[in-house]
Amino acid sequence: MNAESPSSGWLLLLAQLPSSPSSARVALWRRLRTVGATGMVTSAWVLPHSAPHAELFEQLVEKIRKQGGEGFMLSVPASPDVDEVIKRRFRADRGREYDEFTERCGAFLDEIEKETRAGKFIFAELEEREQDLEKLPQWLAKIQARDFFPDERSPKAEEMLERCRGALSEFSQRIYAAEGVQEFPGSGSGESPA
Repeated sequence: MNAESPSSGWLLLLAQLPSSPSSARVALWRRLRTVGATGMVTSAWVLPHSAPHAELFEQLVEKIRKQGGEGFMLSVPASPDVDEVIKRRFRADRGREYDEFTERCGAFLDEIEKETRAGKFIFAELEEREQDLEKLPQWLAKIQARDFFPDERSPKAEEMLERCRGALSEFSQRIYAAEGVQEFPGSGSGESPA
């Protein structure tokens, strides 16, 4: 996690791009969301003050200007009232991401339960569930990397991921049993032996 100290203040990016083409605005929005910036008002984005964030905002300002827009990076000192408002926005942004992640984990668990009830213990089903599970840790790592002010949602998301792993492990054992195949000792990977 990239927890940054709010005592060092904030970096504010002000950006105004031409209305056409819209692809430049969308690309900027996506880049800012990817790094975890939070929007304060239209075209104003905040990140905790740090050298990597300053470098990123400088690069974005340069790109905005090359695209015919106006961009500015400002350093905002820490203050208790402002800090709390900004931290709430960061937590709300990450909260929505954790909620979506948890929802996807729930769907994963529901799918395994559905296939178990149906007795669908086949390798094709295992491969599909393994592919689904492979995406979850990567997604969670991305959320946690931009979770500058973590709260209880991060460990809860990790718990959900572990539940998914456990459910897949149990499901794979049932498939091996149904198919009459012995899993390699200690492999736990869910891959069938050659």
